[in-house]
Amino acid sequence: MAMRTEAQPIIDALGAVLDEPKDDCVLPATWYVAERAGAEVVIAVNGVDPHHGVDSIATVPAALTTYETCRRWPVDLIVSAGVAGAWSRCGAQVGDVFVSRDRFVYHDRRVDLPGFDVYGVGSFPAVDASRLAEELGFSTGIVTTSNSLDETDDDRRMIAATGACVKEMEAAAVADVARLFGVPVMAVKAITDLVDHHVATAEQFTANLALATERLRDALLAVIDWCGPRTVRDLGGGQQ
Repeated sequence: MAMRTEAQPIIDALGAVLDEPKDDCVLPATWYVAERAGAEVVIAVNGVDPHHGVDSIATVPAALTTYETCRRWPVDLIVSAGVAGAWSRCGAQVGDVFVSRDRFVYHDRRVDLPGFDVYGVGSFPAVDASRLAEELGFSTGIVTTSNSLDETDDDRRMIAATGACVKEMEAAAVADVARLFGVPVMAVKAITDLVDHHVATAEQFTANLALATERLRDALLAVIDWCGPRTVRDLGGGQQ
């Protein structure tokens, strides 16, 4: 998780305990550990940037925290959890919860060279979580990632080409690193803003953050309880 505001409600709900980092860890990230539904839950939070004093958001902190988490724990499933934007054209409303579908992509890596253009967009697999989403009543959609809160005209064209329904700043980087470790990834995102709304994204985000983090907490508790007695293959209805 990127922001402490996103993470604190689920940390409190689980009664998660701070896990001290290893001596060789130079990241500002923090980790909290809890037990629920027969599973060990590790909450990794990117932490506060030591130079700017704000939450370490976006792709670089997400990738580094994911790498360190996979190095320290035997991870069965990574959940990129947080708040996000979405589009009315996908039927989204503020406060909705989306689960990733199919893949994670980028929409701000424009490299107009043969081969590098495909590399720029990326296509990092999202574990099939269709059964979980259906049974818990969550929407599903392709998640697209960038390092900007807003979007440019070029971003809009790239997003339209990928068919993405959820826009945020970490998940593709998380999935990129997780693929190196062979760990399946899904995203759980609560919607703070509608990208195609006339009100500015930053204004919507600020106004709706408290509601979205509450929805996110409740969604994550439901996901943990659903996953606890099951295997990763069960997320999409597969058999063990």
